[in-house]
Amino acid sequence: MSRQDASAAIGATLYDLATRAARRLPRDMSLTSAATLATLDRTGPRRITDLTAVEGVTQPAMTALVRVMEESGLVERWGDASDKRVTLVCLTEAGAAYVRTRRQAGVDAFERLIGELPGDEVEALMAALPALKHLAELESQDREGPKQ
Repeated sequence: MSRQDASAAIGATLYDLATRAARRLPRDMSLTSAATLATLDRTGPRRITDLTAVEGVTQPAMTALVRVMEESGLVERWGDASDKRVTLVCLTEAGAAYVRTRRQAGVDAFERLIGELPGDEVEALMAALPALKHLAELESQDREGPKQ
């Protein structure tokens, strides 16, 4: 199998796995809301314009989403100390707890499935772990762009 064919096969499998995992998550909020909270958890406070670009939605949609999450106590808006014209969206403790709980539910589901694999397949996943972590880092850099 060529490198390009291998990349395509791995990409298709990872995409399928991620899609299936997303479908298994609780439906208590939209995927965009959950993704926005996860972005704030990973990167810290962000401008609405940054979140708009990262999550791939319009600015009015992100403004409305942030307002709803703010009313729910998951985020709050802070002034930027370095630029008084800028407002940053920040994760609250309740928002961080939500992200941790949701992430742990996903980890637990995969852990259960991995427990059903034979030992040699678990070892293969362990051997691939550094590459998978690097792939996640590359995806984050590509998706999130520079932090403001």
